[in-house]
Amino acid sequence: MKDFKETANTLRKEIIRMTHEAKSGHPGGSLSACEILTALYFKEMKIDPKNPKWDDRDRFVLSKGHATPVLYATLAERGFFPKEELSKFRKINSMLQGHPDMKGIPGVDMSTGSLGQGLAVANGMALSAKLDNKDYRVYALVGDGEIQEGIIWEAAMLAAHYKLDNLTVFIDHNGLQIDGFNKDVMNVEPIDKKFEAFGWNVLKIDGHDFDQIFDALEKSKQVKDKPTLIIARTVKGKGISFMENQASWHGTAPNVEQAQKAFTELGGEL
Repeated sequence: MKDFKETANTLRKEIIRMTHEAKSGHPGGSLSACEILTALYFKEMKIDPKNPKWDDRDRFVLSKGHATPVLYATLAERGFFPKEELSKFRKINSMLQGHPDMKGIPGVDMSTGSLGQGLAVANGMALSAKLDNKDYRVYALVGDGEIQEGIIWEAAMLAAHYKLDNLTVFIDHNGLQIDGFNKDVMNVEPIDKKFEAFGWNVLKIDGHDFDQIFDALEKSKQVKDKPTLIIARTVKGKGISFMENQASWHGTAPNVEQAQKAFTELGGEL
């Protein structure tokens, strides 16, 4: 468990470093998802960094495609590409652009960015596994502001209809989106009851607690004939005191003073 916590902390440092050096990016919603991606990529998912396109690998879709800092930091830490690439984030001619590119980045299973579409794509991957009699699983990370999109609910209906029990979706429920609190912009509650009404198995956890994350993942694998939604209550900007629960850090890069202060809180020097 100590190793997982240290890995999540490392991801947070890289998120700060990348967005600071690029002078752009989305740190808030990346910082809130570090434990989730750590759990998936360093324990749960069946993957091979040396063979990113392995047919029998588990798939991951970053439906909230703007949160690439956490995905890129995770892929680099897991060994899909050299960590030195992270310093090129959002730079001209870099493969690591603002949204993930499945054709250019090892380990990226789907190009995303237009919010709401990732869940539909994850459905297709999960249905494909069923049709091909494959046992790989599909995981997706969706933002809580993102579920205001209508396509999410069409995809939710389809996943239940086709009994995609090989699909597990996390909602990064930090309560904030680019222009404020979900409840003020467009209330998304009650998320659990809505998905249950659509025919999903729903679990609610603390998205920063590894024990709860691993327990929920294990439970999701025991469910038959239903997709699973894990509502992970998180903190936007998690780990950085002046960023936590601040919508302004959704898409704002830290300057040098802010980045150094963040590093001091995480332990280390920028």
